[in-house]
Amino acid sequence: MKSLLSLAWLGVFGVLLSPAFAGEPLKIGVAGSHSGDLAPYGLPAKHAVELAVSELNQKGGLLGRAVELIALDDVCKPETATNVASKMVSEKVVAVIGHICSSATKAALSIYREANILVISPSATSPELTLEHQNPLFFRTIPHDARQAILQAQFAVEALKVKTAAVVHDKGDYGKGLALLVEQELRARGVEVLLVEGVTPGAQDYSALIRKIGRANPDLIAYGGYHPEASKIVAQARKKGIKSLFISGDGIKDPSFLKIGRQHAEGYYATSPSDLSLHPLNQKVTDQLKAKGQVPGNFGLQAHAAFSALAHAIEEAKSTDPQKIKAELLRLTTQTTLGPISFDANGDLTGAGFAVYQVQKGEFVDLHFSPKP
Repeated sequence: MKSLLSLAWLGVFGVLLSPAFAGEPLKIGVAGSHSGDLAPYGLPAKHAVELAVSELNQKGGLLGRAVELIALDDVCKPETATNVASKMVSEKVVAVIGHICSSATKAALSIYREANILVISPSATSPELTLEHQNPLFFRTIPHDARQAILQAQFAVEALKVKTAAVVHDKGDYGKGLALLVEQELRARGVEVLLVEGVTPGAQDYSALIRKIGRANPDLIAYGGYHPEASKIVAQARKKGIKSLFISGDGIKDPSFLKIGRQHAEGYYATSPSDLSLHPLNQKVTDQLKAKGQVPGNFGLQAHAAFSALAHAIEEAKSTDPQKIKAELLRLTTQTTLGPISFDANGDLTGAGFAVYQVQKGEFVDLHFSPKP
């Protein structure tokens, strides 16, 4: 009886300590690749937003309402992303953190635009998503690929001294878009592009591509795409004795690339968001995720920052009206895991950038490359 009374009092005490929420929950969506080959990009983002929502609810939620997270898996496929977006609309979410891949984001944006739903992606870097104004309510907490392409070309010419290159991509919105931007920037700096080739994602044998690269013998191979294909291509190239340097974007900077590529990944270069691990809030969130057996991954901290900016804007707007939230996002600077961030008129991030990394002894190491003025 005594133990039952104790449990009862504990229950009452817990209720007294819990925030009192008014009205229906405020729904926020988080969409991305939560399964499949590209889950290493989407799951950390989901986990980071879950952490942020839990902490916010413990402090009283948003506008006095509990935040309810609607997490949906698009597998980074456009056709699935449109179904996910329609489901978000039916759930009446206030906003969406996502999607992860540029192609999935592009496919979903038209549905969100028609439903007047604000979207903040932590990772979709295709320039057209903001620069072509496909959705005036779209923001992102990562710089777009035009900046990434410039950095890759600057590094290739200034640090690696390359004279010739091959450009390879996976034919997707992100991969092909980035690769063609890199090609453009390399040519502008006097690099001779010997080969431009698209590959089919999911293939096991890239021997035809490897033979073409072998005949061209470029100083550099710039690959646009994700880690499953990049790891196979570099491994097959090295096994055929190809010594060309490799460089890619943030789509390959993931532990899965190191695990699959193994010794063949050594020396591979990648551009990806700058390392902000020494930022206090970054360290705090990273430690909290690790305590739960999770990792921030490549985009978890960007997703946490996206939710922080969204929550800040909703509080300042004192409303869930998307236009009012947008106005606050454009006005505010928010302290986040990325440091203080804000957005320009296009919805692009200001206050953070890209860095160049190299695989050294099985880890991505920041080279602290600074382009010439």
